Amino acid sequence: MTAALFFGFLVLIVALLPISIQVGPTEIEAQETPQSQQPITVAQAETSDSTAGGIVEFTLITQLGGVPPMAFVGVGGDIDGVANPELVVNQGDFVRITVINGDPTLHDLRIDEFSVHTGELLQDEQTATVEFVASQPGTFTYYCTVPGHREVGMEGLLRVVGAVTVGDDSELDASLEDDGYTAPESEPVATPSTAPAVEDAVSIVRNPADIPPPIGDRGPQHLVVEMTAVEVNGILDDGTTYRYMTFDGQVPGPMLRMRIGDTMELHLRNEMESYLPHSIDLHAVTGPGGGAAFTQTLAGETSVFSFKALQPGLYVYHCATASIGHHISSGMYGMILVEPVGGLPEVDHEFYVMQGEIYTAQDFGTEGHLDFSHEKMLDEDAEYFVFNGSAGALTQDEYALRAKVGESVRIYFGVGGPNAISSFHVIGEIFDRVYDQASLTSTPLTDVQTTLVPPGGSTVVEFTLDVPGRYILVDHALSRLERGLVGYLYAEGEENPAIFSSQNTPEESGH
Repeated sequence: MTAALFFGFLVLIVALLPISIQVGPTEIEAQETPQSQQPITVAQAETSDSTAGGIVEFTLITQLGGVPPMAFVGVGGDIDGVANPELVVNQGDFVRITVINGDPTLHDLRIDEFSVHTGELLQDEQTATVEFVASQPGTFTYYCTVPGHREVGMEGLLRVVGAVTVGDDSELDASLEDDGYTAPESEPVATPSTAPAVEDAVSIVRNPADIPPPIGDRGPQHLVVEMTAVEVNGILDDGTTYRYMTFDGQVPGPMLRMRIGDTMELHLRNEMESYLPHSIDLHAVTGPGGGAAFTQTLAGETSVFSFKALQPGLYVYHCATASIGHHISSGMYGMILVEPVGGLPEVDHEFYVMQGEIYTAQDFGTEGHLDFSHEKMLDEDAEYFVFNGSAGALTQDEYALRAKVGESVRIYFGVGGPNAISSFHVIGEIFDRVYDQASLTSTPLTDVQTTLVPPGGSTVVEFTLDVPGRYILVDHALSRLERGLVGYLYAEGEENPAIFSSQNTPEESGH
């Protein structure tokens, strides 16, 4: 897929921007933007003099919601208003680039070949400057290193041409010293390393029994729901932590429950401590972007919209802020159940389980604080597969599913993704009923061993427990079990030799 098509796809989903994306420098049309995104008045950028080496300055401001979706926009001079402008200097020029954060979102700027980096810019209107000598000719890239930002537009070119033709190095060095400049030591670009696990990391696992009560037989109502986008250091595995993005601090986000004909007023708040903007796209919504077009929410702000549930079903919701895959993979997904008139048939136990994959720069099993890898996500090369947010989460006593022999069980199962299809299976059980693709008004399938669920899709399975024991939830792409994708359902009760018996002592199986 080309970069232009990739950008266009993101824009189409978020429904915020024109579908046609221009690659390369583009003029930014006048548009109304929040006050936090207005350019700050700064001195005009100086253009380089092609006949002599000297001091050349540029100013860039970060921008969200333009074309491309994220960009550095020139301020002053010939680059004024240009998205990701080409910065042209002569070999030997001293270059000063000032970056202004145009929104309270994490950004930075890096140029690898000249070993310069602004450091993190998080506060609105925060400013940083990098300085270096353009010592080698060629075309180089300046870009934002925050995962996903470069991929959706935050990169431009620095072109170093020719050579100094007037003056000599000593004159330039003296000029720079008068300006207070000290040449940085040349350092290789740092390669990712593993930091220690975060000591105060928390469990982000949502208990599968954490489900709102059934709607029952009632008329339509107006519901008000408040959700919060929370970025948190969470426990991914034993000795391993990861920076999650969540709805309400857990993975998956809260299960929402309503009935057909209800109206939901949804308030999405993004915590002040968040590094990134967030949003929500609910597949149950009929409207632009499933709500995402109206909930692109900066840190410390709240967005509100309302919708009417028109069709019953079990629907996925997720963050739809670029890079969408990064936000989803890091935990920003959940489900909303829209019950038909009269509700669903009663069962003894309901459970809420979602599958996702996590793309870490470090290998599976590495201890420490792991980093997200955008490259692995694009290659669909996940290191971890998880139920409810972390490796083996539903095998822990605190989060395992529990019921008794003779009781009926209903599992609401969905795939956050962002990429992998699930072949959902419970080892040792057969699904009595499967509401395929979570269509609650279709006749359910019966006597099903394994059911396919795509990313962004869901299903509802039901069965009655006949024999006590430990039943294992898996994706029957079973190599994923070895990357953390496994859960337990414990059935307690008396043995039932008419259905299952053995004289052998049970042993741990390959499962």
